[in-house]
Amino acid sequence: MSSPVVSNVKYVILGASGNTGSIMANSLLSKGEKVRVIGRDASRLQGFVRQGAEAFTANLSDAAALTKAFSGARAAYLMLPPVKSREDQERESDAIAKALRESGVRYAVNLSSYGAHVPEGTGPVAGLHSAEQKLNGIDSLNVLHLRAAYFMENNLAALGTIHEMGMFAHALLPDLKLPMIATPDVGNYAAQRLLSLDFSGKQTRELLGERDLSMTEITAVIARGIGKPDLRYVQLPYGQMEQALTQMGISLKSVALYIEMFKAINTGLLAAQEPRSPENSTPTSFEKFVQDVFAPAYSGLAATA
Repeated sequence: MSSPVVSNVKYVILGASGNTGSIMANSLLSKGEKVRVIGRDASRLQGFVRQGAEAFTANLSDAAALTKAFSGARAAYLMLPPVKSREDQERESDAIAKALRESGVRYAVNLSSYGAHVPEGTGPVAGLHSAEQKLNGIDSLNVLHLRAAYFMENNLAALGTIHEMGMFAHALLPDLKLPMIATPDVGNYAAQRLLSLDFSGKQTRELLGERDLSMTEITAVIARGIGKPDLRYVQLPYGQMEQALTQMGISLKSVALYIEMFKAINTGLLAAQEPRSPENSTPTSFEKFVQDVFAPAYSGLAATA
């Protein structure tokens, strides 16, 4: 039997080099907390190690490694990596649940998605529904599922088309309003809940971003932010969206899941359940996101072209 990891680590963070995990890790470390960061690539964890974190390399489908990584911690931040297939999602959530059970972690904040109340037909979100169910099955675990809105950062995938073709193209309906959130807001909210551990049993909380926006509205904000006033939104047929995603190098299995998710958003199957409130709204507006993230990325692309 391998010996447990000996340390006084309080928090374990999965996906520490990702969008939300990195915010969590930096936030907790800046408060002097003892943190263990987990990722597949040791080199991407070095920045946290320099700030005093303990790094642990593990694959998220390896229950034995994760059990070690979780051992001795009081609380964990959980997430599944970007989807490759539903089978991968099941393997990963199985391993995470098994490791939590065996390591005896008492508290977890789990990154889920709005729409995760629906069991199937929602692409990658169905995998998050399944993960929530598995975590809810662990009696000793207090878990808070953060059902985050559509990430503003998803729109960065459109940079190339905007630059090359002068249009924002996507499969989502032009005038359907959906909740959109900046990932730092998710990370900051999750860090705050991990620090306070003010939840018990099995809880969910939707995080709906600053306000609901349609693709037409976000295109107008981007147009102003990058100085292209004539930028228009074009809704693509699903077949064309499939082609576009495949050309970006995304695997066919992943593409099929994304298309299923876009259909679920368009038909209203995937929709927020909580009325918007100060508790589930977050500060970063889409205007601020464009100013701080999207416009600089666009300038960088234009400069290298």
